[in-house]
Amino acid sequence: MVSGDEGRELAALIDHTMLKPAATAGEVAQLCLEARDYGFGAVCVNGFWVPRCRDLLRGAGVKVCCVVGFPLGAMTPGAKAFEAQEAVAGGADEIDMVLNLGALKSGDAALVEEDIRGVVAAARGRAVKVILETGLLSEAEKVLACQISRRAGAAFVKTATGFAPGSAATEADVALMRRTVGPAMGVKASGGIRTRADARRMIASGASRIGTSSGVAIVAGSS
Repeated sequence: MVSGDEGRELAALIDHTMLKPAATAGEVAQLCLEARDYGFGAVCVNGFWVPRCRDLLRGAGVKVCCVVGFPLGAMTPGAKAFEAQEAVAGGADEIDMVLNLGALKSGDAALVEEDIRGVVAAARGRAVKVILETGLLSEAEKVLACQISRRAGAAFVKTATGFAPGSAATEADVALMRRTVGPAMGVKASGGIRTRADARRMIASGASRIGTSSGVAIVAGSS
């Protein structure tokens, strides 16, 4: 049960997430059932599960978000664009793509921008969130990644995959991302957000979306 008005407001901001590699059909069905029951804004899954989630959530008002280039981001721009195209064809409403970290750290900003632009084009108007993997970037690199994402037409920047070292979202990173992209873009905090207090801190720092596998605990107000 959703706990209070705050719980309902938080639920609408949550991408209810199931990205573990061994996720089963039963677990994905449970994810979608919880999304319906609790009023989450979206579910976030790997591409294989997109059509199933689309069918299970039909008419529920819950978006289906699909990860692309996940979790490393080291694929070619064409491969990411094709993956995004497949996700959209399967019923994805949003795309969370992983930035090409190696290209960014090598100073190839043009490739990073091309990579994002390709996914934005393949998404055909659907929101694209760019995962920066903040735990692996310097402050200057985080700022540059946000600037490139904005220039390439992304709708959001996102902190982390939850799979890399230092993947926990921090208030400092969320605030930095918000300052850099301004009010027109979204900021998704993801990684290590497990309680309502965690979610509150991220929102206070500038997050407009929360990615978590602990959505039920957060909206129910349990620890």
